[in-house]
Amino acid sequence: MDDQNKNLILATVLSALVLLVWFVLFPPEQQAPSVAETATSDGVPAPAREAGAPPAGDGTLAVTPGAVPGVGVTPAESRANAVNASTRIPVDTPRLTGSISLTGGRIDDIALKDYKETLAPDSPIVTLLSPAGAPDAYYALHGWVPAGDLPSDAVPSASTEWTAPEGARLTPDTPLTLTWDNGAGLIFTRVISVDDDFMFTVAQSVENTGDVAVRMFPYGLVARHGEPDVENFFISHEGVVAHSDGIVERLEYGDMVDLDVDPTEGGRVVKYQITDEGWIGFADKYWMTMLIPSTGTPATSVVKYVDGGAIYQTETRMPVVEVAAGATVTSESRLFAGAKEWEELRYYQNEQGVPGFVDAIDWGWFFFLTKPIFQALHFLNALIGNMGLAIIVLTLGIKAILFPLAYKSYVSMARMKELQPEMEKLKEKAGDDRQKLQTGMMELYKKNKVNPAAGCLPILLQIPIFFSLYKVIFVTIELRHAPFFGPFQDLSAPDPTSLLNLFGLLPIAAPEAGTILALVFIGILPIMLGVSMWFQQKLNPAPADPTQAMIFAWLPWVFMFMLGSFASGLVVYWIANNTITFTQQYIIMRSHGSKPDLFGNIKSGFRKKAAANDVRPPSSKGK
Repeated sequence: MDDQNKNLILATVLSALVLLVWFVLFPPEQQAPSVAETATSDGVPAPAREAGAPPAGDGTLAVTPGAVPGVGVTPAESRANAVNASTRIPVDTPRLTGSISLTGGRIDDIALKDYKETLAPDSPIVTLLSPAGAPDAYYALHGWVPAGDLPSDAVPSASTEWTAPEGARLTPDTPLTLTWDNGAGLIFTRVISVDDDFMFTVAQSVENTGDVAVRMFPYGLVARHGEPDVENFFISHEGVVAHSDGIVERLEYGDMVDLDVDPTEGGRVVKYQITDEGWIGFADKYWMTMLIPSTGTPATSVVKYVDGGAIYQTETRMPVVEVAAGATVTSESRLFAGAKEWEELRYYQNEQGVPGFVDAIDWGWFFFLTKPIFQALHFLNALIGNMGLAIIVLTLGIKAILFPLAYKSYVSMARMKELQPEMEKLKEKAGDDRQKLQTGMMELYKKNKVNPAAGCLPILLQIPIFFSLYKVIFVTIELRHAPFFGPFQDLSAPDPTSLLNLFGLLPIAAPEAGTILALVFIGILPIMLGVSMWFQQKLNPAPADPTQAMIFAWLPWVFMFMLGSFASGLVVYWIANNTITFTQQYIIMRSHGSKPDLFGNIKSGFRKKAAANDVRPPSSKGK
C-alpha cells in the first residue's frame, strides 16, 4: 500500500470518527410540528367529532376516529388543577401511586415510587401519566365502539361519569369496579386490577338486559398531547414500539407527523395486524406505557397522529362481539405503565405470557452483543453490589475472551516496535523519496515476517463491543443513578468532577455537559482516559509518516476532551480496557525480549544480540 493510499484511509477513518463523536455530542435538532389547537367545547377533537361512518366487517380495520376518541381539551393552569377537576379513586401499590379518574374511567395519574427525577434528596418522584388538561397530558383510556345500528351514545365515552363503591381504592389486594348504565338496556362494568409492580388488568363487561342483540367491539388507547420532550439522541429510541406476532416496529414521534392521512380516521395512521399476540405503546428512554391485548385474540394495533390537536395516539382494537339479549360479554386486556426494568420485563415475558416484552428496550443493531453484555453486567452488579466495579470486572472478562485472538496482534506490534530503529535508518536513507521508503519498509516487514495490519485486530474486535456497551449504559434503567464511589453517583451521567470544583472536593456542580466550560475544565475520569490512551500508544510502533505520527500523538488528548461529556460508566470501561490492554501488551513485549521505555526509545536486548550473531530474533525462529 503506497503512502498516498495510507493517507487517504487514515483521513477517512479520522474524519468518520470526528463526525461520529460530533453527532453524539451535538445531535441535530428536530423541528416540532406546527399544529393548531382545534379542540371543541366538549373536549373531543374536531376531526374525530365529524366522522360518523360505522366500522366495517370485523371492526378491526375501517374504524372511524369518532368510534375510538381521544380527549382534546384546553390545558389547565397546572397538573394539580387537572387532577382535581374530576372525582378520583386512589391508586396505591408497593411501586405506584396516583389515582384513576371516574370521568371516562381513565388511568391518567400515575407516579413511580422507586424513582426520583434527580439525585437531590428533596427531588420529587418520577411522574409517568398525567390527565387530559394538564401540561404534557399522557393517559390510558379503555372502552367500547358501537357497531351496526347501535348509536354512539349507547356506549360509554371519554366523558362518561362512572360510579364506584364508596371508599374504593385500587391496590394489589383490592380491584376497582366501575359501572355505568346507559338507561337503554345496557349495563357496562369495568374491573381494574393491578399487581405489585407495573401491570394493570382491565376487564370490560357489557350486560344486555334488552330484547335485541347488539354489536360492539372493545378498544384500548394511550394518548399523549403535544410533542413529548425527548432527548433526541440517535442511540436511544423514544416513541412508538409495536410488537406484532414476533416482529418489532419502532416509530419516532417525528415520523408519526409524516404518516399518510387516512380520511376515515381523521388523522395520520399506520396499522399492524395481530393474529395471535402483540402489544403497542409509547416508550421513553427509561419508562413506557404499553397496551397488551389478550394472547390469542386477533386485533389491530394502530398508530395515529391527529394534526388538529397535536395528539399522538396508539390503540388496540379487538374484533366485534355480539351481545345477545340477556347475555353478558367480557373482554380482558392489560396495560403496562412503569419502568423498563429488564428483570420485570423478562418476568412478564416468561411468566405472564407477554412474548418479546424485553425487546421494548432498544437493544440496537448489535442486539446479539448488547443483550448478553447487559445480562453479564446485571449479574455482576447483583454479585458485587457496585455497578462501576461490575463494569471493570466485565471488561476483564471481555479481554480474557478476546485474548487468544489478540495475542498474535500484540506479538506483531511488539516485533514492529523492535524494528523501529531500523525503520528510522530507512527514513534517513530514503530522504524525501516516499516510494523508496515504502519499498524498504515492505522488504523489512517481509524479511522479519511481520504483518503491519495484524495490530488492527484488537481494535476491530473492540469497536462493536464498545458501541454495544455504550448502548447498554445509555438506554438501560439499571445504569440510571447507579453509584460507583465518591462523587460518581450516576454512571449514566457525565463525570461530575471538574477543576472548577477541585475534582469533587468542593460542593458545587461541574459545568453542564456539552458547554465550552465542560470541554475545557474536564474531570478526573477523562484525564485518566487520556493518560491511559497515551501509555497504551507508547507501546505501539509510530507511523513512518511524520504527519500521521503527529496525528496519532495528539489522539489521546483529543479523545480526553471529546469524551468528557460521555456517560461516566462508559469512560470507566474505556479506562479499564486501556489499562488491561497496556498490561497485556507490556508483558508480551517483555516475554519476547523487548524492554519498552515509555518515556524514550525502546531498548532491545535480543535485537542487538541477533544483529551481532546475524541470526533472527527468538520470536521469529521457525516461522
